[in-house]
Amino acid sequence: MELKTPLYEAHLKAGGKMVPFAGYILPVQYKDSGVIKEHMAVREKVGMFDVSHMGEILCEGPDALANLNMLLTNDFTNMVIEQARYSPMCNEKGGTVDDLIVYKLEEEKYLLVVNAANKDKDYKWICDHQSGDVKFTDVSDQYAQIAVQGPNAKALIAKISEEGSIPDKYYHCRKDAVVAGIHCICSTTGYTGEDGVELYLPAAKAEDMWNALLEAGDEFGLIPCGLGARDTLRMEAGMPLYGHEMDEEISPREAGLMFAIKMKKPDFIGKKPMEEAGKPAVVRVGLKITGRGIAREHQDIYVGDEKIGYTTSGTKCPFFDYPIAMARVPREYKEIGTQMEVDVRGRRVQAEVVELPFYKR
Repeated sequence: MELKTPLYEAHLKAGGKMVPFAGYILPVQYKDSGVIKEHMAVREKVGMFDVSHMGEILCEGPDALANLNMLLTNDFTNMVIEQARYSPMCNEKGGTVDDLIVYKLEEEKYLLVVNAANKDKDYKWICDHQSGDVKFTDVSDQYAQIAVQGPNAKALIAKISEEGSIPDKYYHCRKDAVVAGIHCICSTTGYTGEDGVELYLPAAKAEDMWNALLEAGDEFGLIPCGLGARDTLRMEAGMPLYGHEMDEEISPREAGLMFAIKMKKPDFIGKKPMEEAGKPAVVRVGLKITGRGIAREHQDIYVGDEKIGYTTSGTKCPFFDYPIAMARVPREYKEIGTQMEVDVRGRRVQAEVVELPFYKR
């Protein structure tokens, strides 16, 4: 049975079309807007998303840093308090267990934010591989999370927050922020390719925050946004999604996440098979669909009569008004401008490799 976030009733009140997702019931869109309007609100003004389904795991203790550096591919040694850092987490074969964000709250205290569908799996993996004086605690039920994204996002938050509640830098947080009178973590992160913040707050205060944002956001063009727009926005921003661009069999190197893999670290789970594999033979690329048709996930890609790969995600891009896709292809086909065809329901549709991300603000 699917779970409900603390904002379930607020979604119904706002006309949310509710669907099952990652074990929860969440709005895919709202009746007075729809995916395209919600998408463009984030690109042009501001939108807000309920992302309370995401998982939160607390990491505490003298060996917290050592555990993060072994469990995750990124390096957390030089992190400062209230900084955030993205990282994949790999298995012993170099495949991806999940990708997540780590917040440094204190010298020996970190908050890990993991994908909703993977939360239980991630928590078990982490606990099974912990070592030394460290404690991991699943605190997901304590938190609600609201993402406020778009060019007007920070102006909206500034209007209803205490001074100093918004971080000055990207991928930082204020752990003691006060927004709409509610104590929360205010983080300059997001999954849309736009400026904005993500708010982590007590679950019991979620509806109060949601309503305060709706009321204050009217002058900024704020509308609530659902899963549909969240996916099209991350697609345009070229952001990988677990279960699509990476999974237990696909390494983060193949997914193009080298910036978050620190091979110079003494060790981490999955490092050795990555070293042994060398340069990935298969890579993630962006495709612009130049023929007539919309590519979706898991559609075969051809060059001539040879099947060379498959799409991992695909959609019609609301901002550019043409279809795009991400795909896994042999690295010899990764050059910009390479021509190929996608099998869309039995019909070959022309496509070309383009630079990622598709959209940059």
